[in-house]
Amino acid sequence: MQLIYNYLGCLDTVNIVSTIVRLVLAVVIGGVIGLERGARNRPAGFRTHMLVCVGACLAMLTNEFVYENISQMSDPTRLGAQVITGVGFLGVGTILVTGRHRIRGLTTAAGLWASACTGLAIGIGFYSGAITAAILIFVALAFFPAIENRILVRSRTLELYVELDSLKSIRTLLDYLHNCEVGVIDTHFNSSAFVSGSVGLHLSLKIQKNSRAQLLKNIEKQEGVLLIEEL
Repeated sequence: MQLIYNYLGCLDTVNIVSTIVRLVLAVVIGGVIGLERGARNRPAGFRTHMLVCVGACLAMLTNEFVYENISQMSDPTRLGAQVITGVGFLGVGTILVTGRHRIRGLTTAAGLWASACTGLAIGIGFYSGAITAAILIFVALAFFPAIENRILVRSRTLELYVELDSLKSIRTLLDYLHNCEVGVIDTHFNSSAFVSGSVGLHLSLKIQKNSRAQLLKNIEKQEGVLLIEEL
């Protein structure tokens, strides 16, 4: 028993054993988080999350090594703060604003940031926090989208992007929504759609309960509607 306690105690300081354990744990946790993103064909997947987590872990290990072996006047959290800033720039590269003003990649960027924070926790030896966070992050990425979709389906607010063949068709569509007693909260044009010869329109609607699917089908059938997408 004493041998086990001595072995676990060596994981709290920077040595060859703790270094290997922390870096391997960072590989496993970063890889697990990245697997979910990779399965969904996101820009940052398995290898990216793994490298971010390992890099953050190594930065924190280096900081702790400097503090313990070179100078205790140094700040043991300084490199960790720089990692969080650097990963913020990396995350920006995964965020894309489409021509329909739809933002993609925010979840992947957040996953990278969370993976880096997990790596920092591993690097400093906060194993319980890192493992617990990794489990929660994976659950949030893998299972919460289904819950989110069920909530959105029941929502009475509907955000749409619609492309129509002319300005006249917009008037027809708005009249149809008014006749259906659908509240139009906000509308604005997408100027980039004019280049392709169509008219892009963003709509924020207040709909009746459980009418979402049928309303989308009815709008799609309206004259002049070329494309409809829920945002």
